Amino acid sequence: MEEISERIIAFNRNRIPEMIQFKYEFMKENLFRFYRGTNHIFYEDLAREQEFPESPHAWICGDLHLENFGTYKSDNRQVYFDLNDFDEAILAPSLWEVVRTVTSILIAFDTLKIEEAKSLRMAQLYLKTIGEIFAGGKSGYIERNTARGIVCEFLTAVNKRKQSDILSKKTTLKKDKLQIILNDPRHFKLDKKLKNDLAVHVKHWLKTDEDSPYNYKVVDAVFRLAGAGSIGLKRYAILLKSSNKAGEKYLLVDMKQSTASSIKPYISIKQPDWKNESERIVKIQERMQNRPPALLS
Repeated sequence: MEEISERIIAFNRNRIPEMIQFKYEFMKENLFRFYRGTNHIFYEDLAREQEFPESPHAWICGDLHLENFGTYKSDNRQVYFDLNDFDEAILAPSLWEVVRTVTSILIAFDTLKIEEAKSLRMAQLYLKTIGEIFAGGKSGYIERNTARGIVCEFLTAVNKRKQSDILSKKTTLKKDKLQIILNDPRHFKLDKKLKNDLAVHVKHWLKTDEDSPYNYKVVDAVFRLAGAGSIGLKRYAILLKSSNKAGEKYLLVDMKQSTASSIKPYISIKQPDWKNESERIVKIQERMQNRPPALLS
């Protein structure tokens, strides 16, 4: 166990010290959260497995577990249910993704104290389904009109959700100005210099990136604590405002530091010559999702 602790500390040594403690507390809550926070250990150990079967190379999410699926709106305003985390995305053996997902099913069911027989049936169903998709050579996707069960509920809820609903939960009016709520336990105040630097950076993005929202400016920003494996990286929630004849409009956007995939040291497959890690994440996300979310950049 001491070796595991040393590997975890070494992997996180370059992250923000006061924030990485939140990650460790998160990982202590249960086995599934520990699994989410130690993707690097999973693939390091998997790469050492000499008898693991070979498989075709494919784009993989790199950290595919049960909580890395979700619902979102695309830029066409339609709602989708798909993979939603690509920080670790890379070109790798396709079965690596499969074994990561199967393991997450078994650990999640155990954490929820669901009997082992049910977790095994679910894992077998997943393997049967993914095998059929691989054999067919083409994946499908879930639409609101054809979805059933909990996925249908997710899609319906997101379709009804408005930006104003999100803003009402995350912002407050202070001195006639809308600001991001700071008493949220996941929000932390930024010093003035960093806040100004972020504003300058986002202003440049708004002017130069064709995927950015039109006619907006930065009005507030906070440090945001979210995710699991990425806790300890720089992450910000930024409030944007637009004023025109129709009145004022606000948007909350998320900005997160991009780092190399934790799987990369264990992959010998030649990767594209990405300009930076952000390009890797965005380009693979665009390849893997049926439709990417709005404002992906």
